Amino acid sequence: MEINSDFSDRVVVHSDQLEWQASPMKGVDRRMLDRIGGEVARATTIVRYAPGSHFSAHTHTGGEEFIVLDGVFQDEHGDYPAGTYVRNPPTSQHTPGSEPGCTIFVKLWQFDVNDRTQFRKNMVDELRAPANGIATSVLHEDAREIVTYSDLDAGATLRSDAPGGIEVLIIDGSVTEGGDELVKNDWLRLPEGHSLTAVAGANGAKIWMKTGHLPYAQPPAV
Repeated sequence: MEINSDFSDRVVVHSDQLEWQASPMKGVDRRMLDRIGGEVARATTIVRYAPGSHFSAHTHTGGEEFIVLDGVFQDEHGDYPAGTYVRNPPTSQHTPGSEPGCTIFVKLWQFDVNDRTQFRKNMVDELRAPANGIATSVLHEDAREIVTYSDLDAGATLRSDAPGGIEVLIIDGSVTEGGDELVKNDWLRLPEGHSLTAVAGANGAKIWMKTGHLPYAQPPAV
């Protein structure tokens, strides 16, 4: 399966307009944003856990990175409320689920195979003092990528000329970028060589962003 697999394209997905698709596990549904592969895939997905649903125990051979968008995600390592950013590197294991239900934004098979750094962070707690109407936290940085979370006041402009591509998820509020209005749960991917100019709407915006990673995009090694 290939969805938005040409990384030289500018891609906008209004994810709330997509139908939910059932996963192999009852009560776990998904909206696919990009994907290369079948059930084992390099994938960017919004996943919804119904209350009381669980996924089977598994090892993240290619790593897993996710944000809890609403509800509480759970595994044997703890509870992860909305606003939590998590990195589970290659070789990590868990049995995920959610008794109250939750929705997450998750990226699979997009790690350096040698990365073994596992952590969780509350994105709001990491915010630095605002400048020009924008407060930003650096959630993760390595030689391949930089991951940030930004809280924009109304009318503030978030700009990036970062090399290696830019990927954005609107967590709340709205922005205008490249002629498109992006609202909560919308996803934007800009290819190498493109710059980002996102202007926050009347209610501001909360934005997750990753840069630098697209040159490393590869299908999973299966």
